[in-house]
Amino acid sequence: MAPTFEKAYENGLYPLMQNTIKEAAALQNITNPFRDFMLDNVREKDLSLFSNMARLEAEEALKENIPLHVLIPAFMISELKKAFEIGFLIFLPFLVIDMLVSSILMAMGMMMLPPVVISLPFKIIFFVLIDGWYMLCGSLVKSYGL
Repeated sequence: MAPTFEKAYENGLYPLMQNTIKEAAALQNITNPFRDFMLDNVREKDLSLFSNMARLEAEEALKENIPLHVLIPAFMISELKKAFEIGFLIFLPFLVIDMLVSSILMAMGMMMLPPVVISLPFKIIFFVLIDGWYMLCGSLVKSYGL
């Protein structure tokens, strides 16, 4: 996002502060880099959903003419989908650890001991050993194709 913010500042905000362009032109110059970023990272399915909900004309539904009131919610839904996918992928190994620990405790006859007491340290150790924060942050950055 850093190049997007730099373009918005250089093309819109800085000229506005120097009084070389009007507010309407500055707003257009500031939103263009964000529009391009969102168009590059939005799912077509979400974009078409919000275009249909807004009842856009055929020429408005083209990618370069999509209004912001359609593009922003479509981008947010796309990002929420990515977040749920990442959360689900993080949840699966932890679920396996919970199932293993509870099965072992049941096999040992320790039904009164909550499995969370035993499985939580294993989950933390597992996350640290696979360098979870590095993998999580790396997958977030790579999801934008940088």
